[in-house]
Amino acid sequence: MSELRVTAITSLHAEFSVPGDKSISHRAAIFSALSNGICRVRNFLPSEDCLNTLHAMQALGARHEVIEELVGYGPTHLVVHGQAMRLSSPPGPIDCGNSGTGMRLLAGLLAGQPFTSELFGDASLSSRPMGRITTPLGQMGALIETRGTKPGCAPLVIRGTALTPITYQMPVASAQVKSAVLLAGMFADGTTTVIQPAETRDHTERMLASFGVTTRSHDNAISIDGGQMPVACDFTVPGDISSAAFWLVAAAALPGSRLLIKDVGLNPTRTAILKVLGRMGAHMIETVQHGAGEPIGNVEIHGAPLVGTCILAAEIPNLIDEIPVLAVAAALATGRTVIRNASELRVKETDRITTVVNNLRAMGAQVTEFEDGMEIEGGHPLHAAEIDSSGDHRIAMAFAIAGLFATGETIIRNTACVNTSYPGFAHHLQAILGQRSTPADFTLPTRSHL
Repeated sequence: MSELRVTAITSLHAEFSVPGDKSISHRAAIFSALSNGICRVRNFLPSEDCLNTLHAMQALGARHEVIEELVGYGPTHLVVHGQAMRLSSPPGPIDCGNSGTGMRLLAGLLAGQPFTSELFGDASLSSRPMGRITTPLGQMGALIETRGTKPGCAPLVIRGTALTPITYQMPVASAQVKSAVLLAGMFADGTTTVIQPAETRDHTERMLASFGVTTRSHDNAISIDGGQMPVACDFTVPGDISSAAFWLVAAAALPGSRLLIKDVGLNPTRTAILKVLGRMGAHMIETVQHGAGEPIGNVEIHGAPLVGTCILAAEIPNLIDEIPVLAVAAALATGRTVIRNASELRVKETDRITTVVNNLRAMGAQVTEFEDGMEIEGGHPLHAAEIDSSGDHRIAMAFAIAGLFATGETIIRNTACVNTSYPGFAHHLQAILGQRSTPADFTLPTRSHL
């Protein structure tokens, strides 16, 4: 069984880039495959999740060529041959692995195809609810059968058909649901509108614009007209701020530290982590540039004593992936941190509320669990513990960060899951554990196929 072993550090002085954004890489694989020509995608995330989506598009007829790869993981620079919105029936069921994003986006895409397809995943993904996408897609005319052992769960058998546009009021803010409906709307005859109860990540809308597809937004309603053809383009995926969040918390909580994360995505719907850390007392400098539809830049953070905060309800939808590591920051801060309105965490790769609470308690933190979140009384010294990730990549990485501040050696078990979002995490962790006070630039090994 794979594991990470972590001991406390006394300094952190580093500059590096994190791998490509997971959410954007999924979408780049899909929209480049739907385009009308050849697309070059750079800084693609070669994680298990994104590779499953890339292979799914290949099974649907969109072949790709690898130009450069991250050694031991997969392609970071590739050329995709778009199919001009005409996909092929896959030769068999499509494996989505552990990825809820991949399964939900592909379901939206496949709902409008003239063939039957099947999506399946691992045990974790097969326990996650899919009713939130089968409901709106069913309203559009798609026939979707859930064949999981749990009601409403994968495998999904999708009998694609000509779709009817709808106006859909989402009951829960979800970028995955919004994106699935917009993808289906591309194949509907007319205008499809999604109304979200709160702002969510807008990567789909931005990427559609990069591929020449028009959407219209008014308040929290997003509309798309069916029949538009994505125009082939080149696309560079920014670094994933959700991956950077682990190191940002480590630097923020260690007075005297300095960390520069380079070429990271700074989309305003993803930077709530920076706002929260700023409220907690971290000192940060953001340098924003603009890439192809996505703001990209550098974040420099200097450690300082942290204080507790209240995470606002409006911040939760755009902070959901960072809450496990923010809970670690809260344990390292002075005072109380309150996280509520986050019941979505209970239906992630694991029940992240209970898992975070139990693991923090195992390391000596004082935590109260609520149905929709937790309250953490920070400032109590952390001690080493043996932590099981429960197969959840963000739990594994969050508690590796906690181990950097705990007395003794923290062991995180079952860490192969980290590769679903952050190939190279162990490399960066070992570089940080091995450094002393000399600034270091930690790069991941790549190989060119040119």
